[in-house]
Amino acid sequence: MTDAIFEGRTSDSPYIEMVWRGRVERDYKPVCPADVRWNLLFVRENGRVEVSAEGATTQFVPKVQFEGREFLVIKFKLGVFMPRLPAEDIVNGDVFLPEAGTPSKFWLNDSAWQLPDFENVETFVERLVRENILVVDPVVSGVMQDEPQAWSSRTVRRRFLQATGLTPKIIQQIERAQEASALLTEGVSILDTAYQLGYADHAHMTRSLRRFIGTTPSQITQPNISVEQVDLRV
Repeated sequence: MTDAIFEGRTSDSPYIEMVWRGRVERDYKPVCPADVRWNLLFVRENGRVEVSAEGATTQFVPKVQFEGREFLVIKFKLGVFMPRLPAEDIVNGDVFLPEAGTPSKFWLNDSAWQLPDFENVETFVERLVRENILVVDPVVSGVMQDEPQAWSSRTVRRRFLQATGLTPKIIQQIERAQEASALLTEGVSILDTAYQLGYADHAHMTRSLRRFIGTTPSQITQPNISVEQVDLRV
């Protein structure tokens, strides 16, 4: 029996990285890799809905999920943030948004908001943008799109911290570990993966994967050693 059923999709929105929804079929304990992007999480359980903003994570996160839990996740692109919810304040943590009188609404920036669904997430996010609740830092988005830089490294670091809660260096480290995990999963050897991604040696890559992914290269490459992982922090 499957522990959980997931469905994900990309989006045409310039603000959204991915949209996910799912249902937990039985209790399980996933390991969630470090994630440089924050998200809004809507969880329905026992007739109640909890809404939270989950910050970026700088290490793997073990979770416990309970049967019957349903969720919707809106993962935002790097550089997209809420000025009244500082990114630095929610790194490796989350903030719960209170219910607004009924299970179908929640409070955000002193206003009641209708819960979005899997199909109308873009409409929900566009309203956040129109009301200046959600904004984009052009420095961060420009760097991520490899646009020519007119900013100093100090300015870039400061703007990344403001918009993502992370420095460019830690983002690079996490994304490299994620790429290493993907290559190893595809069957690339440990030594070749370390070489391709510029790790100093096998031990360096192992330390990185332990911290950011929650596993080792050997656990990824050997079928008889399993670590249950999901890309969602739900």
